Amino acid sequence: MNDPTVAARPAGPVFAGIDWASADHAVCVVDAAGAVLWRHTVAHSRAGLARLVTRLTELYVVRVGIERPDGPVVEALLDAGLPVAVVPPRQVKNLRSRYRGAGKDDRFDAYLLADTMRTDGHRYTDLTRDTPATTGLRALVRARQDLVEVRVGLVNQLRHTLELAFPGAVGLFFDLHSPIARAFLQRFPTAAEAAVLDEETMAAWLAAEGYCGRTPAAVFIDRLRSAPAGLTGIEADARRHITLALLAAIDAIEAQAAALSRRIKETLALHPDAPIFTSLPRAGQIRAAALLAEIGDARGRYPTADALAAAAGACPVTFESGKHRAVGFRYAADAKLRRALTDFADDSRHANPWAADIYTRARARGMRHPHAVRVLARAWTAVIWRCWQDSVPYDPARHGALNRYLNQDAAAAA
Repeated sequence: MNDPTVAARPAGPVFAGIDWASADHAVCVVDAAGAVLWRHTVAHSRAGLARLVTRLTELYVVRVGIERPDGPVVEALLDAGLPVAVVPPRQVKNLRSRYRGAGKDDRFDAYLLADTMRTDGHRYTDLTRDTPATTGLRALVRARQDLVEVRVGLVNQLRHTLELAFPGAVGLFFDLHSPIARAFLQRFPTAAEAAVLDEETMAAWLAAEGYCGRTPAAVFIDRLRSAPAGLTGIEADARRHITLALLAAIDAIEAQAAALSRRIKETLALHPDAPIFTSLPRAGQIRAAALLAEIGDARGRYPTADALAAAAGACPVTFESGKHRAVGFRYAADAKLRRALTDFADDSRHANPWAADIYTRARARGMRHPHAVRVLARAWTAVIWRCWQDSVPYDPARHGALNRYLNQDAAAAA
């Protein structure tokens, strides 16, 4: 469709949808009746984005729908003062069923996003910007989490190799990725090389490595000798190279994750909201940084504690039809926010008696561990949201529910 010349402001509101891509972006603009005013593809370049925001401004667009909350396109739109609402990809997939015969097509998805802003825009909250301090911290936190996920995959590969070639090394130490376990495998990467160990030589090696655990050398030798025999011959030699290659990769990932951890702690210390999140029980620094990074510092994003809980998937969703009513898991949620909140909640129960009581009672009602942790996370959202909105650290003395629980517990003990 050729670019029309806009002579006057449209009678009603105008909406736009953008289907984001790596090389170019499909754009569609519709009027209040759903008629297409402009449809185009813009290049993912400085000139292309400049042309995009200029054209949307010329067409008096009042809202833009897009599938992702960050990136150069979103930044260009926000810089131009255009309101932006995010429609998650899962919802876009479901919304396609509104249109008969609609498959996956970038041009159609751009129209769908624009039309959704027209018909259901009230269901979406305008995207709000966090400060640069928060966006920088978020980038560091997510990069570290990505590295940790890569490490988990590499450790699983290492475990699979050892189960075939050197079963005795799999359960020798508590964690296969721990420094002492990796040091052992670098020194004894095969069952044949570890076969020379006896109690005396094992004790000498542990002392040389500075092992501070309580397990005596005799126990390690017993674990090695009671395990199934490992491979020998050509395949054992091949597995030896695989083990050493995986160890080198894990070492590199661990080093970079540690470097990012240091940078996260440094960045967190300079953030004005750091005292809020570091004051939470067992939050530490890395966990506090994750909570701050995913919740952000734009207070208007979550106007109520319920809004925060829903965004994090910490509260269930109800399905009701006729006489049937069911409560289920909330899939439509911010997965990264959910992970940060549930990770904190799970550990908080080891330091906070109120949190421990909520978790214990949830388990007593028959809930599995993940469900009970989400129940606890839901309870914590009200506390975190209040501290966040008021910009004050968590104070156990002012936590009413905690103190009521402590008073009841003391009365029961008396």
